[in-house]
Amino acid sequence: MRRIQARHWGWLVPVAAVVAIMVACSGREAQVEVRPVTVRTAPVLAGEDLAPLRFAGVVRARQRAELTFQVSGTLHERPAEIGQPVVAGDLMARLRNPQLIPARDSARARIRETDAQLRQAEQEYQRAVTLRERGVLSEQDLEQLLARRDALEAGRATAQAALAEADQLLRESELRAPFAGTVEAVLAEPGEFVAAGQPVLRLSSALGLEVEVRIPEILRTSLKPGDRLTVWRVMERGSEPLTGVVTEIGRGSRRGELYPLVVSLDDPSLAPGVSVEVGVPRGRREALALPVLAVFRSSEGPAVFRVRDNIAERVPVTVLQLAGEQVLVSGEALSADDQVVYAGLTRLVSGDRVTVIGQVAASDQVGTMDQLESSQ
Repeated sequence: MRRIQARHWGWLVPVAAVVAIMVACSGREAQVEVRPVTVRTAPVLAGEDLAPLRFAGVVRARQRAELTFQVSGTLHERPAEIGQPVVAGDLMARLRNPQLIPARDSARARIRETDAQLRQAEQEYQRAVTLRERGVLSEQDLEQLLARRDALEAGRATAQAALAEADQLLRESELRAPFAGTVEAVLAEPGEFVAAGQPVLRLSSALGLEVEVRIPEILRTSLKPGDRLTVWRVMERGSEPLTGVVTEIGRGSRRGELYPLVVSLDDPSLAPGVSVEVGVPRGRREALALPVLAVFRSSEGPAVFRVRDNIAERVPVTVLQLAGEQVLVSGEALSADDQVVYAGLTRLVSGDRVTVIGQVAASDQVGTMDQLESSQ
């Protein structure tokens, strides 16, 4: 009887073992499913909060000039030296040309000669008028004398013009300061031959400063004269930023070239030659910015994983523009200050619980000139 009971209940042993194994496996699977995925996130930035792109330039004087002679010759004298302050009219350099003084003297002599001939022609004409009234001289002879006098008057006017030109060329042999300022550079030394139009000195005024940078077309269209831009000193990163005013914007450019942008600077602490960076705001203010690594492609199109309450959620986006390490996007379900995953995407599925181990601050997402140029 006992043997029969043992047979009757013996089949329960393997069944219980199988049930125990299944329970253990399901417990392990539950543990795997609830384990959060480790990710890194970055904030979504609104277009108006994007850091401006920085373009490098060198401060220069607003009023500046390269002084040149209008005639060629040997540089005879150059009183001006580098760094010397000058006022308008000061002698900067003098040229020697052996042809200038003889040309002036020749023009003067030509005027004296013409004056003498003109006086004689006038006297002859007056006598001829008297003779014509007496009937001694013909009308044709009188007209010839009148024509000769008129020709001499025209010759005198030509001689006076030649003298004025000679005097002007002689004055051009002296180089004088057109405005008050400081000598920035000396480009020729006494004894050297200087061609007409060759720069000899560079002069700048201390009345105002400016900086010129080159920007791409996408940023040029969003600027206008009078706009205020932020300017940073390159060698003093910890100093307070300055403010500049847009004065000129290039409207034409050759293919592939950047457009000139001139910014006026009135800070007394600056000087010509100081390296600065000009911050130009981005043109797409309505777009959202986030790291390029946060965007992934799927069968449904580009998307990102947004993290809220430690839950990752897939959000579709539309890519508008690449800008180096950032991308400008639009999306109805995405807004500024949302946190998106940029590291750990391959292990994520929408709805997964996540653990954030690192976040990128908004101030760290700074655009640079190289980033924008690489996106063109």
